[in-house]
Amino acid sequence: MLKIEHLSKTYGQRRVLQDLSLSVGAGEIYGLLGPNGAGKTTTINILCNLLQADRGQIGINGQPVSAKTKCLIGVAPQETLIYRHLTCAENLRFFANLYGLTGRGQRERVEACLAAVDLADRAASVAETLSGGMQRRLSLAIALVHQPKLLILDEPTTGLDLEARFAMWELIHQLQRDGITILLTTHLLDEAERLCDRIGMLKQGQLLAEGSMAELRQLIPAQEIVLIQTPAEDAAIARAAALNFPQRRYGRDLAFWLPQPMELKAILTQFEGIPLDSVSRQPVRLEHIYLEVMQRSP
Repeated sequence: MLKIEHLSKTYGQRRVLQDLSLSVGAGEIYGLLGPNGAGKTTTINILCNLLQADRGQIGINGQPVSAKTKCLIGVAPQETLIYRHLTCAENLRFFANLYGLTGRGQRERVEACLAAVDLADRAASVAETLSGGMQRRLSLAIALVHQPKLLILDEPTTGLDLEARFAMWELIHQLQRDGITILLTTHLLDEAERLCDRIGMLKQGQLLAEGSMAELRQLIPAQEIVLIQTPAEDAAIARAAALNFPQRRYGRDLAFWLPQPMELKAILTQFEGIPLDSVSRQPVRLEHIYLEVMQRSP
């Protein structure tokens, strides 16, 4: 559905994208992750034909990016860009007109999109009276009104409470089940881990790592991570080094990578003689992989 080949973009002396290549298959959810300034927004702007690349090619559904491919793309931006003084239905009708939808076809599409985001009963509600989660869903309905092949979701749950986040996640999964291909950017790594079939990690315009969670887990030599709190950190670190357990620090947490999962009793045995305030086990998560990939790169 989406193919990016050797994309490069420079602003003055700053290289924003450096030979970026990736592909997203039909019906796939692909997560594009990276710190601020990594090049995610620039990539989206080039995809939408709002910005010209210096080099490289992009194909959408087999067509090179141009004014003609705009109708193939729906975008729900990070900012909730809706007309707050219009009703939900009026917002959708406005954008439907921009795509040339009129008459009965427009009415059916507006009704279908409101139903898809669970806002059918709020069609006549003024947008500014909606909750933040509802406004996000309205923005998503607008992105879907012209039946795009590729949906771009830029930070889709920023600012939402936990319940609204879960509702948005289920909606995104439903869109995938309906056959829509999704390119998603997010700073919430648990969100990417839950939603995405494959993930690409971008830093300074370069794709550092890419793959499914199973593939990305192969990037670090750990099957499990143990977090330890102890007043004798130096002794714990020395013991872990003798056991060939790589050590990391995640914020204030002292962590050790285990090559194989271990029962808690076995872990305590390995650190016998060292005072431990707490010990916890956790699986290798995307946050651990992401930090490792980003810190390895200059």
